[in-house]
Amino acid sequence: MPLGGYGGSFNGKRYRITKSAMATGRSQKLEAEELGGADYISFNLYRLSSGEPLLKPCEMPAEKVIAFVEGVVVD
Repeated sequence: MPLGGYGGSFNGKRYRITKSAMATGRSQKLEAEELGGADYISFNLYRLSSGEPLLKPCEMPAEKVIAFVEGVVVD
Protein backbone atom coordinates (compact mmCIF):
# COMPACT_ATOMS: atom_id res chain seq x y z
CA MET A 1 0.00 0.00 0.00
CA PRO A 2 1.24 3.51 -0.73
CA LEU A 3 2.17 6.07 1.91
CA GLY A 4 -0.42 8.72 2.77
CA GLY A 5 -4.13 8.74 3.42
CA TYR A 6 -6.76 7.11 1.22
CA GLY A 7 -9.86 4.92 1.20
CA GLY A 8 -10.23 1.21 0.73
CA SER A 9 -12.65 -1.72 0.97
CA PHE A 10 -12.34 -4.95 2.91
CA ASN A 11 -14.99 -7.63 3.50
CA GLY A 12 -17.73 -5.35 2.20
CA LYS A 13 -16.78 -2.47 4.54
CA ARG A 14 -15.22 0.91 3.76
CA TYR A 15 -12.09 2.10 5.57
CA ARG A 16 -10.07 5.28 5.91
CA ILE A 17 -6.42 4.20 5.74
CA THR A 18 -3.31 6.11 6.78
CA LYS A 19 0.19 4.76 6.18
CA SER A 20 3.35 6.54 7.26
CA ALA A 21 7.07 5.77 7.25
CA MET A 22 9.64 6.66 9.90
CA ALA A 23 13.35 6.07 10.50
CA THR A 24 14.18 6.47 6.81
CA GLY A 25 11.66 3.84 5.83
CA ARG A 26 12.86 1.19 8.28
CA SER A 27 9.61 1.55 10.23
CA GLN A 28 6.07 1.82 8.87
CA LYS A 29 2.76 2.41 10.62
CA LEU A 30 -0.66 1.65 9.20
CA GLU A 31 -4.03 2.57 10.71
CA ALA A 32 -7.39 1.75 9.14
CA GLU A 33 -10.69 2.93 10.59
CA GLU A 34 -14.00 1.50 9.40
CA LEU A 35 -16.25 4.27 8.12
CA GLY A 36 -19.60 4.15 9.92
CA GLY A 37 -18.53 1.20 12.07
CA ALA A 38 -16.34 0.16 14.95
CA ASP A 39 -13.60 -1.90 13.25
CA TYR A 40 -10.04 -0.64 13.59
CA ILE A 41 -6.72 -2.02 12.30
CA SER A 42 -3.37 -0.73 13.54
CA PHE A 43 0.17 -2.05 13.35
CA ASN A 44 3.82 -1.16 13.05
CA LEU A 45 6.19 -2.96 10.70
CA TYR A 46 9.90 -2.78 11.41
CA ARG A 47 12.75 -3.73 9.08
CA LEU A 48 15.47 -5.20 11.28
CA SER A 49 19.18 -4.71 10.57
CA SER A 50 19.20 -8.31 9.29
CA GLY A 51 16.64 -7.26 6.66
CA GLU A 52 13.90 -9.38 8.22
CA PRO A 53 10.49 -7.75 8.81
CA LEU A 54 8.99 -7.63 12.32
CA LEU A 55 5.22 -7.13 12.53
CA LYS A 56 3.86 -5.55 15.73
CA PRO A 57 0.05 -5.40 15.74
CA CYS A 58 -1.50 -2.90 18.16
CA GLU A 59 -3.73 -4.81 20.58
CA MET A 60 -5.10 -7.28 18.02
CA PRO A 61 -4.10 -10.66 16.60
CA ALA A 62 -1.50 -10.68 13.83
CA GLU A 63 -3.90 -12.82 11.77
CA LYS A 64 -6.42 -9.94 11.66
CA VAL A 65 -3.74 -7.53 10.43
CA ILE A 66 -2.42 -9.95 7.80
CA ALA A 67 -5.93 -10.72 6.49
CA PHE A 68 -6.62 -6.99 6.14
CA VAL A 69 -3.35 -6.19 4.36
CA GLU A 70 -3.76 -9.12 1.96
CA GLY A 71 -7.44 -8.47 1.28
CA VAL A 72 -7.97 -4.71 1.27
CA VAL A 73 -8.69 -3.06 -2.09
CA VAL A 74 -7.28 0.47 -2.10
CA ASP A 75 -9.17 3.15 -4.04
